[in-house]
Amino acid sequence: MIIDAHSHVHDPLHVHLSALDDAGVDRSVLFPTRPHPERATDLASLRREMSVLDHALGGGGTAGTRGDDGRAAAWRELDEALAAHPDRFLGFGSVRLDRPAAEIAAAVDRDVVARGLHGIGELTPPPDRADLVEPVLQAAHDHGGLPVVVHGFAPTTAADVRTLVGLAVRYPRVPLVIGQLAGTNWMEAIELARTSPNVYLELSTAGLIFAVRLAIRELPSRTLFGSDAPYGDPVVARTTVERVTQPGEVRERVLGGNLAELLHLS
Repeated sequence: MIIDAHSHVHDPLHVHLSALDDAGVDRSVLFPTRPHPERATDLASLRREMSVLDHALGGGGTAGTRGDDGRAAAWRELDEALAAHPDRFLGFGSVRLDRPAAEIAAAVDRDVVARGLHGIGELTPPPDRADLVEPVLQAAHDHGGLPVVVHGFAPTTAADVRTLVGLAVRYPRVPLVIGQLAGTNWMEAIELARTSPNVYLELSTAGLIFAVRLAIRELPSRTLFGSDAPYGDPVVARTTVERVTQPGEVRERVLGGNLAELLHLS
């Protein structure tokens, strides 16, 4: 089974399904989102969509959401996509990080566990504040080790990567997935993940082909094929993995086997 470990709700949804079909992807992890760059028709409209993303990544919300109305719309879109295509999408749900630990735990209960979702994410702590993820890891631990996905590309810093791995050590039952191969901090992420068995690296939007090759070589059982669609493309992401691997067990694990084990799908 081929599983895209990182994607966001598309508008319209059939565009995403078509991209998955083109890539031969069976299922995809789906995160709620407020920005929709796929709606843009020109540079001005793309700037408007990306400004919402910039706000979230700067600490103005998590998983691309902003304000109560934005979060409600994002959740509604996610619920509709999961209801329409339960055979294709694996839902994850985000929580706000700017709340007390008790409220975060309640949000995980209400918005993730009660909805029957597979994990928590994509979390977007402000730069140099990855410590805010700890209450989420505690809640994930309390629910038997729910996977937690954290944004890894800019503005995530090298200090954030170190903080995330340090937190993972404190919550060894919680699989912690660092997205986008930690951006420009990929070498440090690989090095740290080698000694932290519950840290996984998701490979979407990696800018260097040899970064993907090295990550898979060092962590064949803890690297995850992902596209970050609509920011990336499933066909390109799958092709990247296949260019740096040989047919066989390692390729199959990265393209879906590792995540299937993580989510208890097989």
